[in-house]
Amino acid sequence: MKIIFISSEVVPFAKTGGLADVAGSLPKALKGIGHDVRVYLPRYKKIKPEKFLPGSKVPIYFFEHEKYFGSREELYQVKGVDYPDNLERFSAFCQSVFPFLKKLGWIPDVIHCNDWQSALVIAYLKVIYKDDLLFKRTAAVYSIHNMGYLGMFPKEKLPLTGLSWDQFKPEALEFWGNIALTKAGFVYADVINTVSETYAQEIQTKEFGHGLDGLLRARSADVFGIVNGIDYDIWNPATDKNIPKRFSPATLSLKIGNKIELQKHNGLPQKKETPVIGLITRLADQKGFDILSGALQGIMDEHCQIVVLGVGDKKYHDLLLKMKRNYPDHIGVNLSFDASLAELIYAGADMFMMPSRYEPCGLGQLISFKYGTIPVVRKTGGLADTVHDFNSRTGEGEGFVFEEYSSRALLAAVKRAIETFHKKTLWKPLQEKIMQLDYSWDASAKKYVSLYMKALGKIGIAAL
Repeated sequence: MKIIFISSEVVPFAKTGGLADVAGSLPKALKGIGHDVRVYLPRYKKIKPEKFLPGSKVPIYFFEHEKYFGSREELYQVKGVDYPDNLERFSAFCQSVFPFLKKLGWIPDVIHCNDWQSALVIAYLKVIYKDDLLFKRTAAVYSIHNMGYLGMFPKEKLPLTGLSWDQFKPEALEFWGNIALTKAGFVYADVINTVSETYAQEIQTKEFGHGLDGLLRARSADVFGIVNGIDYDIWNPATDKNIPKRFSPATLSLKIGNKIELQKHNGLPQKKETPVIGLITRLADQKGFDILSGALQGIMDEHCQIVVLGVGDKKYHDLLLKMKRNYPDHIGVNLSFDASLAELIYAGADMFMMPSRYEPCGLGQLISFKYGTIPVVRKTGGLADTVHDFNSRTGEGEGFVFEEYSSRALLAAVKRAIETFHKKTLWKPLQEKIMQLDYSWDASAKKYVSLYMKALGKIGIAAL
């Protein structure tokens, strides 16, 4: 099967979120099981082009445009403010796809687009190129990685997309008097995908659908969820050269060396018997910081330590710095993004907290599994699919789960986790179990192949 994977960000070239991780890993996994997959990406200023995705034989192509991409320091915005010409930028990127494929002389069986930045490609396939014989047998798959970003722009910009005004209607791109580019994917894709089974259901509800739940319910038969994988060539404590002490389930006692180094790095007392909770996150309401704010005092009373890594809303920066002043022996605050410190947190913390209001998939809990760091999560999205509440009597479950979105429920889950931490006959077997879970991209890639088959079936093409 020939697949073109179109994304506005791809690890290791450009990243702001989980989309980049998917775009850098899924194509390699698809290639590994025998498919001809290629990647298409804008060339941003800091990118040095390569012919292949690093560590693979997956060809990667870059769309070059000096004004729109080559001269910009960031991908979408500067200091939290979107570039005013984002519609023009990503319309140009999308419009380049079909002429490029024709020039390449390589016509894909499946076009796989991701998020609003590449959604227009699907509209072009189904509207502008619908009578082009070259693409008659090409199916379209649209993946949404976060419904919070719809690609909203003033209706006056519609002609700049290359589409005509007949697309300005509720059944197409119109959205409450504006245009939402993500609708190009939701309306025209043969199948729609998101990054966990639970999130695929959640986005069809008023609470999580961001105004498009009706459209998605109407297309519910075409909406699927596949949990992301992680790259165990990168995230593996047995081979990770960036942590002080490498370890495996058989040498789990070595993990404590990473914990001591994590405590030392954050100016915390180096005590192995003190439970350490790690957070690597954006400091925002979506990630649960509103309820964490109300629970922090109670968590401090549990004689544990918390290490936070991330940036976000100023009010949460201020809150964490205040807590650090009040509890210097119990909280480490790192208001930045530091890749090496992130690895140390995964390797050294005892627990990994994700109290998200919503979480399409989440990679943090999957990485923490591999490092024997027990997740404490809210039951939502991909967290609900991958972390089940630990039962101390049966040993079932992979972490500590709460459902009610409240400080009280979060604090109760943390208390249960800390209580279990002090019972080593329970804690160590739980660590060993989660370290052996398989969330590799190989498993996810096979599910994506089935999805591509469904898309081809929708346009009447038999399985390849």
